[in-house]
Amino acid sequence: MPRVPYVPGFAHPDAQGTSPKAVGRALRERLPRSGQAVLSIADGRPDAVAAVEESNAGRLPELTPIRVGRMAVSPFAFLRGSAGLMAYDLAAGPVTGIGTQICGDAHAANFGLYGDARDGLVIDLNDFDETLHGPWEWDLKRLATSIVLAGREAGAAEDDCRKAALDVAGSYRHTMRLLAKLPVIGAWNAIADEELVSHADARDLLGTLERVAEKARKNTSARFAAKATEPTADGGRRFVDAQPVLRRVPDAEAAAVATSLTGYLDTVAEHRLPLLARYAVHDVAFRVVGTGSVGLRSYVVLLLDHRGEPLVLQVKEARSSALAPFAEKAGFPVPSVVHEGRRVVLGQRRMQVVSDILLGWTTVQGVASAGTGGTASGSGPQEGLPVQVRQFRNRKGSVDPTQLSGDQMDDYARMTGALLARAHSHSADPRLLAGYCGKNDELDEAIAAFAVSYADRTEADHAALTAAVKSGRVEAEMGV
Repeated sequence: MPRVPYVPGFAHPDAQGTSPKAVGRALRERLPRSGQAVLSIADGRPDAVAAVEESNAGRLPELTPIRVGRMAVSPFAFLRGSAGLMAYDLAAGPVTGIGTQICGDAHAANFGLYGDARDGLVIDLNDFDETLHGPWEWDLKRLATSIVLAGREAGAAEDDCRKAALDVAGSYRHTMRLLAKLPVIGAWNAIADEELVSHADARDLLGTLERVAEKARKNTSARFAAKATEPTADGGRRFVDAQPVLRRVPDAEAAAVATSLTGYLDTVAEHRLPLLARYAVHDVAFRVVGTGSVGLRSYVVLLLDHRGEPLVLQVKEARSSALAPFAEKAGFPVPSVVHEGRRVVLGQRRMQVVSDILLGWTTVQGVASAGTGGTASGSGPQEGLPVQVRQFRNRKGSVDPTQLSGDQMDDYARMTGALLARAHSHSADPRLLAGYCGKNDELDEAIAAFAVSYADRTEADHAALTAAVKSGRVEAEMGV
Protein backbone atom coordinates (compact mmCIF):
# COMPACT_ATOMS: atom_id res chain seq x y z
CA MET A 1 0.00 0.00 0.00
CA PRO A 2 1.31 3.50 -0.78
CA ARG A 3 2.29 5.57 2.26
CA VAL A 4 0.17 8.52 1.09
CA PRO A 5 -2.95 8.56 -1.09
CA TYR A 6 -3.07 9.95 -4.62
CA VAL A 7 -3.64 13.71 -4.48
CA PRO A 8 -5.91 15.04 -7.28
CA GLY A 9 -4.32 17.85 -9.26
CA PHE A 10 -0.88 16.22 -9.12
CA ALA A 11 0.59 13.48 -11.32
CA HIS A 12 -0.20 9.94 -10.17
CA PRO A 13 2.87 8.50 -8.40
CA ASP A 14 2.37 5.15 -10.11
CA ALA A 15 1.74 6.57 -13.58
CA GLN A 16 3.01 4.12 -16.18
CA GLY A 17 2.71 3.79 -19.91
CA THR A 18 4.08 5.43 -23.01
CA SER A 19 6.23 8.51 -22.44
CA PRO A 20 4.93 11.90 -23.65
CA LYS A 21 7.87 12.14 -26.04
CA ALA A 22 6.91 8.83 -27.65
CA VAL A 23 3.29 9.97 -27.93
CA GLY A 24 4.49 13.09 -29.73
CA ARG A 25 6.62 11.04 -32.10
CA ALA A 26 3.69 8.74 -32.83
CA LEU A 27 1.61 11.73 -33.96
CA ARG A 28 3.91 12.06 -36.95
CA GLU A 29 2.28 8.94 -38.36
CA ARG A 30 -1.09 10.68 -38.45
CA LEU A 31 0.27 14.08 -39.45
CA PRO A 32 3.80 14.04 -40.85
CA ARG A 33 5.73 17.19 -40.05
CA SER A 34 5.95 17.92 -43.77
CA GLY A 35 2.14 18.11 -43.75
CA GLN A 36 2.35 21.35 -41.76
CA ALA A 37 3.27 23.09 -45.02
CA VAL A 38 -0.25 22.62 -46.39
CA LEU A 39 -2.34 25.76 -46.83
CA SER A 40 -5.98 24.88 -47.43
CA ILE A 41 -8.29 27.66 -48.56
CA ALA A 42 -11.78 26.38 -47.83
CA ASP A 43 -14.69 26.80 -50.19
CA GLY A 44 -16.85 29.67 -49.08
CA ARG A 45 -14.00 31.57 -47.48
CA PRO A 46 -15.11 35.19 -47.09
CA ASP A 47 -13.20 37.66 -49.21
CA ALA A 48 -10.86 39.93 -47.31
CA VAL A 49 -13.15 42.96 -47.41
CA ALA A 50 -16.14 41.01 -46.14
CA ALA A 51 -13.98 39.57 -43.35
CA VAL A 52 -12.89 43.05 -42.27
CA GLU A 53 -16.47 44.31 -42.38
CA GLU A 54 -17.63 41.36 -40.30
CA SER A 55 -14.88 41.91 -37.73
CA ASN A 56 -15.96 45.56 -37.49
CA ALA A 57 -19.50 44.55 -36.53
CA GLY A 58 -20.38 45.76 -33.05
CA ARG A 59 -17.41 48.12 -32.79
CA LEU A 60 -17.93 51.80 -32.23
CA PRO A 61 -18.78 52.91 -35.78
CA GLU A 62 -17.03 56.27 -35.57
CA LEU A 63 -13.72 54.43 -34.96
CA THR A 64 -13.87 51.66 -37.57
CA PRO A 65 -12.44 53.92 -40.31
CA ILE A 66 -9.32 54.32 -38.14
CA ARG A 67 -9.05 50.54 -37.83
CA VAL A 68 -9.42 50.04 -41.59
CA GLY A 69 -6.88 52.79 -42.22
CA ARG A 70 -4.34 51.11 -39.97
CA MET A 71 -4.90 47.72 -41.63
CA ALA A 72 -4.55 49.26 -45.09
CA VAL A 73 -1.03 50.54 -44.42
CA SER A 74 0.70 47.29 -45.46
CA PRO A 75 0.19 43.51 -45.71
CA PHE A 76 1.90 43.15 -42.32
CA ALA A 77 -0.56 45.65 -40.81
CA PHE A 78 -3.44 43.77 -42.46
CA LEU A 79 -2.27 40.53 -40.82
CA ARG A 80 -2.18 42.28 -37.43
CA GLY A 81 -5.88 43.10 -37.71
CA SER A 82 -7.08 39.81 -39.20
CA ALA A 83 -6.48 37.11 -36.59
CA GLY A 84 -9.99 35.75 -37.18
CA LEU A 85 -9.52 35.41 -40.93
CA MET A 86 -6.25 33.55 -40.49
CA ALA A 87 -7.89 31.26 -37.93
CA TYR A 88 -10.61 30.54 -40.51
CA ASP A 89 -7.88 29.37 -42.89
CA LEU A 90 -5.91 27.45 -40.26
CA ALA A 91 -9.03 25.55 -39.21
CA ALA A 92 -9.28 24.21 -42.77
CA GLY A 93 -5.78 22.72 -42.50
CA PRO A 94 -4.18 19.91 -40.51
CA VAL A 95 -3.60 19.97 -36.73
CA THR A 96 -1.74 17.54 -34.50
CA GLY A 97 -4.38 17.70 -31.79
CA ILE A 98 -1.85 18.85 -29.18
CA GLY A 99 -3.38 21.75 -27.29
CA THR A 100 -1.81 24.49 -25.24
CA GLN A 101 -2.64 27.99 -24.11
CA ILE A 102 -2.05 29.95 -27.31
CA CYS A 103 -1.65 33.68 -27.73
CA GLY A 104 -3.96 33.57 -30.74
CA ASP A 105 -2.26 36.63 -32.22
CA ALA A 106 1.42 35.75 -31.99
CA HIS A 107 2.67 38.05 -34.75
CA ALA A 108 6.12 39.58 -34.66
CA ALA A 109 4.99 42.95 -33.24
CA ASN A 110 3.28 41.33 -30.23
CA PHE A 111 6.55 40.64 -28.44
CA GLY A 112 8.19 43.34 -26.39
CA LEU A 113 9.63 44.73 -23.21
CA TYR A 114 7.66 45.67 -20.10
CA GLY A 115 8.37 46.38 -16.45
CA ASP A 116 8.49 43.82 -13.66
CA ALA A 117 7.81 44.32 -9.94
CA ARG A 118 11.36 45.53 -9.24
CA ASP A 119 11.60 48.14 -12.01
CA GLY A 120 13.50 45.76 -14.25
CA LEU A 121 12.62 44.99 -17.86
CA VAL A 122 11.52 41.61 -19.18
CA ILE A 123 10.81 40.56 -22.74
CA ASP A 124 7.97 38.25 -23.72
CA LEU A 125 4.70 38.00 -25.58
CA ASN A 126 2.62 41.01 -24.58
CA ASP A 127 -0.83 40.88 -26.22
CA PHE A 128 -3.44 38.30 -25.27
CA ASP A 129 -6.80 39.57 -26.49
CA GLU A 130 -7.32 36.39 -28.54
CA THR A 131 -5.82 33.86 -26.13
CA LEU A 132 -7.48 30.47 -25.55
CA HIS A 133 -6.70 26.77 -25.43
CA GLY A 134 -5.96 25.70 -28.98
CA PRO A 135 -3.53 24.13 -31.47
CA TRP A 136 0.08 25.06 -30.72
CA GLU A 137 0.99 25.21 -34.41
CA TRP A 138 -1.44 28.07 -35.07
CA ASP A 139 0.73 30.44 -33.03
CA LEU A 140 3.91 29.22 -34.71
CA LYS A 141 2.47 29.60 -38.21
CA ARG A 142 1.17 33.09 -37.47
CA LEU A 143 4.54 34.17 -36.10
CA ALA A 144 6.46 32.74 -39.06
CA THR A 145 4.07 34.37 -41.56
CA SER A 146 4.41 37.73 -39.86
CA ILE A 147 8.21 37.48 -40.03
CA VAL A 148 8.02 36.94 -43.80
CA LEU A 149 5.69 39.93 -44.24
CA ALA A 150 7.80 42.15 -41.99
CA GLY A 151 10.92 41.18 -43.93
CA ARG A 152 9.26 41.98 -47.24
CA GLU A 153 8.15 45.36 -45.92
CA ALA A 154 11.71 46.03 -44.78
CA GLY A 155 12.95 45.31 -48.32
CA ALA A 156 14.70 42.03 -47.51
CA ALA A 157 15.36 39.51 -50.26
CA GLU A 158 12.80 36.72 -50.55
CA ASP A 159 15.38 34.07 -49.62
CA ASP A 160 16.18 36.03 -46.46
CA CYS A 161 12.49 36.25 -45.54
CA ARG A 162 12.09 32.52 -45.97
CA LYS A 163 15.24 31.85 -43.93
CA ALA A 164 13.89 34.02 -41.11
CA ALA A 165 10.68 31.96 -41.08
CA LEU A 166 12.83 28.82 -41.02
CA ASP A 167 14.71 30.24 -38.04
CA VAL A 168 11.45 30.93 -36.16
CA ALA A 169 10.50 27.27 -36.37
CA GLY A 170 14.04 26.02 -35.76
CA SER A 171 14.41 28.10 -32.61
CA TYR A 172 10.98 26.99 -31.39
CA ARG A 173 11.94 23.35 -31.95
CA HIS A 174 15.41 23.63 -30.37
CA THR A 175 14.01 25.45 -27.33
CA MET A 176 11.25 22.90 -26.83
CA ARG A 177 13.80 20.08 -26.96
CA LEU A 178 15.91 21.89 -24.37
CA LEU A 179 12.91 22.36 -22.08
CA ALA A 180 11.95 18.69 -22.46
CA LYS A 181 15.34 17.63 -21.06
CA LEU A 182 15.23 19.81 -17.96
CA PRO A 183 13.66 19.10 -14.56
CA VAL A 184 10.12 20.46 -14.46
CA ILE A 185 10.89 23.47 -12.24
CA GLY A 186 14.00 24.23 -14.28
CA ALA A 187 12.05 24.13 -17.53
CA TRP A 188 9.32 26.37 -16.09
CA ASN A 189 11.82 29.13 -15.29
CA ALA A 190 14.28 28.46 -18.10
CA ILE A 191 15.80 30.99 -20.48
CA ALA A 192 15.96 34.04 -18.25
CA ASP A 193 15.94 37.29 -20.17
CA GLU A 194 19.65 37.86 -19.62
CA GLU A 195 20.31 34.49 -21.32
CA LEU A 196 17.87 35.00 -24.19
CA VAL A 197 20.22 36.68 -26.68
CA SER A 198 22.84 33.99 -26.16
CA HIS A 199 20.31 31.14 -26.33
CA ALA A 200 18.79 32.46 -29.56
CA ASP A 201 22.17 33.49 -31.02
CA ALA A 202 20.73 36.97 -31.46
CA ARG A 203 23.84 39.10 -30.93
CA ASP A 204 23.21 41.24 -34.03
CA LEU A 205 20.04 42.42 -32.29
CA LEU A 206 21.80 43.63 -29.14
CA GLY A 207 22.12 47.28 -30.19
CA THR A 208 18.46 47.45 -31.20
CA LEU A 209 17.32 45.85 -27.94
CA GLU A 210 19.43 48.30 -25.92
CA ARG A 211 17.88 51.28 -27.73
CA VAL A 212 14.37 49.88 -27.23
CA ALA A 213 15.10 49.26 -23.54
CA GLU A 214 16.33 52.84 -23.09
CA LYS A 215 13.08 54.19 -24.55
CA ALA A 216 10.98 51.69 -22.57
CA ARG A 217 12.39 52.89 -19.25
CA LYS A 218 11.01 56.35 -20.03
CA ASN A 219 7.61 55.03 -21.15
CA THR A 220 5.81 55.43 -17.83
CA SER A 221 2.47 56.51 -16.38
CA ALA A 222 4.12 59.71 -15.16
CA ARG A 223 5.32 60.66 -18.62
CA PHE A 224 1.95 59.88 -20.22
CA ALA A 225 0.08 61.82 -17.53
CA ALA A 226 2.38 64.81 -17.93
CA LYS A 227 1.37 65.05 -21.60
CA ALA A 228 -2.25 63.93 -21.40
CA THR A 229 -3.53 65.72 -18.26
CA GLU A 230 -3.83 69.20 -16.83
CA PRO A 231 -4.13 70.53 -13.24
CA THR A 232 -7.59 71.13 -11.74
CA ALA A 233 -8.66 73.83 -9.31
CA ASP A 234 -8.85 71.37 -6.40
CA GLY A 235 -5.23 70.32 -6.77
CA GLY A 236 -5.86 67.17 -8.80
CA ARG A 237 -5.45 66.50 -12.50
CA ARG A 238 -7.74 65.56 -15.38
CA PHE A 239 -7.35 64.26 -18.91
CA VAL A 240 -7.32 66.69 -21.85
CA ASP A 241 -9.03 65.92 -25.15
CA ALA A 242 -6.67 64.91 -27.96
CA GLN A 243 -9.11 63.74 -30.61
CA PRO A 244 -9.48 61.24 -32.13
CA VAL A 245 -7.11 59.16 -29.97
CA LEU A 246 -7.96 60.50 -26.49
CA ARG A 247 -11.26 62.04 -25.42
CA ARG A 248 -13.09 62.81 -22.24
CA VAL A 249 -16.28 60.86 -21.50
CA PRO A 250 -19.61 61.85 -19.92
CA ASP A 251 -19.72 61.89 -16.14
CA ALA A 252 -22.01 58.84 -15.92
CA GLU A 253 -19.67 56.77 -18.12
CA ALA A 254 -16.61 57.87 -16.14
CA ALA A 255 -18.38 56.99 -12.88
CA ALA A 256 -19.32 53.52 -14.19
CA VAL A 257 -15.71 52.77 -15.14
CA ALA A 258 -14.38 54.06 -11.82
CA THR A 259 -16.96 52.11 -9.81
CA SER A 260 -16.05 48.89 -11.64
CA LEU A 261 -12.60 49.01 -10.06
CA THR A 262 -14.14 47.74 -6.82
CA GLY A 263 -14.72 44.39 -8.53
CA TYR A 264 -11.25 44.56 -10.07
CA LEU A 265 -9.68 44.59 -6.60
CA ASP A 266 -11.08 41.09 -6.02
CA THR A 267 -8.95 39.78 -8.94
CA VAL A 268 -5.62 41.32 -7.87
CA ALA A 269 -3.25 39.44 -5.58
CA GLU A 270 -4.27 40.28 -2.01
CA HIS A 271 -0.81 41.46 -1.00
CA ARG A 272 -1.00 44.17 -3.72
CA LEU A 273 -4.15 45.74 -2.28
CA PRO A 274 -2.32 48.05 0.19
CA LEU A 275 -0.41 49.45 -2.80
CA LEU A 276 -3.60 50.34 -4.68
CA ALA A 277 -5.22 51.66 -1.51
CA ARG A 278 -2.68 54.48 -1.44
CA TYR A 279 -3.99 55.90 -4.72
CA ALA A 280 -7.16 57.90 -5.35
CA VAL A 281 -9.10 57.74 -8.63
CA HIS A 282 -9.22 61.19 -10.24
CA ASP A 283 -10.37 60.89 -13.85
CA VAL A 284 -11.37 58.59 -16.70
CA ALA A 285 -10.99 59.07 -20.46
CA PHE A 286 -11.45 57.01 -23.62
CA ARG A 287 -8.30 56.13 -25.57
CA VAL A 288 -7.95 54.36 -28.93
CA VAL A 289 -5.32 51.60 -28.91
CA GLY A 290 -3.78 49.03 -31.24
CA THR A 291 -4.95 47.79 -34.63
CA GLY A 292 -7.15 44.80 -33.89
CA SER A 293 -8.60 46.55 -30.82
CA VAL A 294 -9.65 49.79 -32.51
CA GLY A 295 -13.39 50.32 -32.10
CA LEU A 296 -13.66 48.48 -28.80
CA ARG A 297 -14.14 50.43 -25.60
CA SER A 298 -10.82 51.20 -23.94
CA TYR A 299 -10.39 53.61 -21.06
CA VAL A 300 -7.50 55.12 -19.16
CA VAL A 301 -8.00 55.79 -15.45
CA LEU A 302 -5.87 58.38 -13.69
CA LEU A 303 -4.83 57.56 -10.12
CA LEU A 304 -2.79 59.93 -7.93
CA ASP A 305 -0.88 59.20 -4.74
CA HIS A 306 -0.43 61.57 -1.76
CA ARG A 307 2.34 63.44 -3.62
CA GLY A 308 0.29 63.83 -6.77
CA GLU A 309 2.37 61.22 -8.59
CA PRO A 310 0.28 59.38 -11.19
CA LEU A 311 -0.46 55.76 -11.93
CA VAL A 312 -2.55 55.12 -15.04
CA LEU A 313 -4.60 51.96 -15.46
CA GLN A 314 -6.05 50.76 -18.74
CA VAL A 315 -9.57 49.34 -18.61
CA LYS A 316 -10.06 47.59 -21.92
CA GLU A 317 -13.07 45.78 -23.33
CA ALA A 318 -12.59 42.04 -23.70
CA ARG A 319 -14.74 40.51 -26.41
CA SER A 320 -14.80 36.81 -27.23
CA SER A 321 -11.67 35.53 -28.97
CA ALA A 322 -11.87 35.77 -32.75
CA LEU A 323 -10.39 32.25 -32.79
CA ALA A 324 -13.10 30.65 -30.65
CA PRO A 325 -15.38 29.23 -33.39
CA PHE A 326 -12.39 27.95 -35.34
CA ALA A 327 -10.76 26.33 -32.31
CA GLU A 328 -14.06 24.49 -31.77
CA LYS A 329 -13.96 23.32 -35.39
CA ALA A 330 -10.39 22.07 -34.89
CA GLY A 331 -11.46 19.98 -31.89
CA PHE A 332 -10.71 22.33 -29.00
CA PRO A 333 -13.95 23.08 -27.12
CA VAL A 334 -14.42 26.59 -25.76
CA PRO A 335 -16.07 26.96 -22.31
CA SER A 336 -19.76 27.80 -22.65
CA VAL A 337 -19.69 30.40 -19.88
CA VAL A 338 -16.74 32.73 -19.57
CA HIS A 339 -15.93 36.23 -18.42
CA GLU A 340 -13.86 37.46 -21.35
CA GLY A 341 -11.68 39.69 -19.18
CA ARG A 342 -10.86 36.71 -16.96
CA ARG A 343 -10.05 34.63 -20.07
CA VAL A 344 -7.53 37.22 -21.25
CA VAL A 345 -5.88 37.68 -17.85
CA LEU A 346 -5.60 33.99 -17.01
CA GLY A 347 -4.27 33.26 -20.49
CA GLN A 348 -1.63 35.94 -20.05
CA ARG A 349 -0.61 34.61 -16.66
CA ARG A 350 -0.33 31.09 -18.07
CA MET A 351 1.97 32.14 -20.90
CA GLN A 352 4.25 34.79 -19.41
CA VAL A 353 7.05 34.09 -16.96
CA VAL A 354 6.41 37.47 -15.31
CA SER A 355 3.11 39.35 -15.63
CA ASP A 356 1.99 42.85 -14.68
CA ILE A 357 1.54 42.88 -10.90
CA LEU A 358 -1.70 44.88 -11.25
CA LEU A 359 -3.31 42.66 -13.90
CA GLY A 360 -6.97 41.85 -13.28
CA TRP A 361 -10.49 41.99 -14.65
CA THR A 362 -13.93 43.34 -13.84
CA THR A 363 -17.30 44.28 -15.36
CA VAL A 364 -18.36 47.85 -16.11
CA GLN A 365 -22.07 48.12 -15.38
CA GLY A 366 -24.28 50.38 -17.45
CA VAL A 367 -21.96 50.37 -20.48
CA ALA A 368 -22.93 48.10 -23.39
CA SER A 369 -20.25 46.00 -25.04
CA ALA A 370 -19.13 47.41 -28.36
CA GLY A 371 -17.89 44.02 -29.40
CA THR A 372 -20.72 41.69 -28.48
CA GLY A 373 -23.73 43.87 -27.66
CA GLY A 374 -23.42 42.75 -24.04
CA THR A 375 -23.38 39.04 -24.88
CA ALA A 376 -20.28 36.90 -24.54
CA SER A 377 -19.80 34.27 -27.21
CA GLY A 378 -21.73 31.15 -26.31
CA SER A 379 -22.46 32.34 -22.78
CA GLY A 380 -25.90 33.89 -23.10
CA PRO A 381 -26.89 37.40 -22.00
CA GLN A 382 -24.52 39.16 -19.65
CA GLU A 383 -24.89 42.42 -17.83
CA GLY A 384 -22.33 45.11 -18.41
CA LEU A 385 -19.02 45.28 -20.21
CA PRO A 386 -16.37 42.62 -19.45
CA VAL A 387 -12.94 44.24 -19.28
CA GLN A 388 -9.33 43.51 -18.48
CA VAL A 389 -7.38 45.93 -16.29
CA ARG A 390 -3.64 46.52 -16.42
CA GLN A 391 -1.01 49.19 -16.01
CA PHE A 392 -0.83 51.64 -18.89
CA ARG A 393 2.62 52.51 -20.21
CA ASN A 394 4.30 50.07 -17.85
CA ARG A 395 7.74 50.78 -19.36
CA LYS A 396 6.61 49.03 -22.50
CA GLY A 397 8.84 48.95 -25.55
CA SER A 398 8.90 46.95 -28.75
CA VAL A 399 11.06 46.22 -31.74
CA ASP A 400 9.55 47.25 -35.08
CA PRO A 401 10.22 44.12 -37.15
CA THR A 402 9.63 46.03 -40.40
CA GLN A 403 12.70 48.18 -39.68
CA LEU A 404 15.21 45.37 -39.14
CA SER A 405 18.10 44.50 -41.43
CA GLY A 406 18.52 40.96 -42.74
CA ASP A 407 20.88 39.79 -39.97
CA GLN A 408 18.73 41.41 -37.32
CA MET A 409 15.60 39.81 -38.76
CA ASP A 410 17.15 36.36 -38.39
CA ASP A 411 18.07 37.17 -34.79
CA TYR A 412 14.60 38.47 -34.04
CA ALA A 413 13.06 35.37 -35.59
CA ARG A 414 15.13 33.08 -33.38
CA MET A 415 14.42 35.14 -30.27
CA THR A 416 10.64 35.21 -30.76
CA GLY A 417 10.59 31.52 -31.66
CA ALA A 418 12.33 30.72 -28.38
CA LEU A 419 9.93 32.94 -26.40
CA LEU A 420 6.91 31.28 -28.00
CA ALA A 421 8.22 27.82 -27.12
CA ARG A 422 8.76 28.90 -23.52
CA ALA A 423 5.21 30.30 -23.35
CA HIS A 424 3.65 27.14 -24.80
CA SER A 425 5.62 24.87 -22.46
CA HIS A 426 3.81 26.30 -19.43
CA SER A 427 0.53 24.61 -20.38
CA ALA A 428 1.62 21.74 -22.63
CA ASP A 429 4.22 19.14 -21.68
CA PRO A 430 7.39 20.13 -23.58
CA ARG A 431 8.25 16.42 -23.94
CA LEU A 432 5.08 15.90 -25.98
CA LEU A 433 5.79 18.84 -28.28
CA ALA A 434 9.47 17.98 -28.56
CA GLY A 435 8.54 14.44 -29.54
CA TYR A 436 6.52 15.72 -32.47
CA CYS A 437 8.94 18.48 -33.51
CA GLY A 438 11.90 16.11 -33.62
CA LYS A 439 15.63 16.53 -34.16
CA ASN A 440 15.88 17.36 -37.86
CA ASP A 441 14.61 20.39 -39.79
CA GLU A 442 11.58 18.73 -41.42
CA LEU A 443 9.16 20.81 -39.33
CA ASP A 444 11.18 23.98 -39.90
CA GLU A 445 10.98 23.56 -43.68
CA ALA A 446 7.24 22.93 -43.52
CA ILE A 447 6.52 25.97 -41.36
CA ALA A 448 8.65 28.17 -43.62
CA ALA A 449 6.82 26.92 -46.70
CA PHE A 450 3.47 27.61 -45.08
CA ALA A 451 4.60 31.06 -44.00
CA VAL A 452 5.62 32.07 -47.52
CA SER A 453 2.34 30.77 -48.96
CA TYR A 454 0.25 32.53 -46.34
CA ALA A 455 2.23 35.75 -46.72
CA ASP A 456 1.30 35.65 -50.43
CA ARG A 457 -2.33 35.09 -49.44
CA THR A 458 -2.19 38.04 -47.04
CA GLU A 459 -0.72 40.31 -49.69
CA ALA A 460 -3.65 39.45 -51.95
CA ASP A 461 -6.10 40.13 -49.11
CA HIS A 462 -4.44 43.46 -48.39
CA ALA A 463 -4.63 44.43 -52.06
CA ALA A 464 -8.36 43.68 -52.01
CA LEU A 465 -8.83 45.92 -48.97
CA THR A 466 -6.88 48.82 -50.44
CA ALA A 467 -8.88 48.52 -53.66
CA ALA A 468 -12.10 48.65 -51.64
CA VAL A 469 -10.87 51.76 -49.86
CA LYS A 470 -10.01 53.46 -53.14
CA SER A 471 -13.39 52.57 -54.65
CA GLY A 472 -15.24 53.91 -51.62
CA ARG A 473 -16.72 50.56 -50.62
CA VAL A 474 -14.98 50.82 -47.24
CA GLU A 475 -14.24 54.04 -45.39
CA ALA A 476 -10.70 54.43 -44.08
CA GLU A 477 -9.02 57.18 -42.08
CA MET A 478 -5.31 57.04 -42.80
CA GLY A 479 -2.44 58.20 -40.64
CA VAL A 480 -4.23 58.06 -37.28
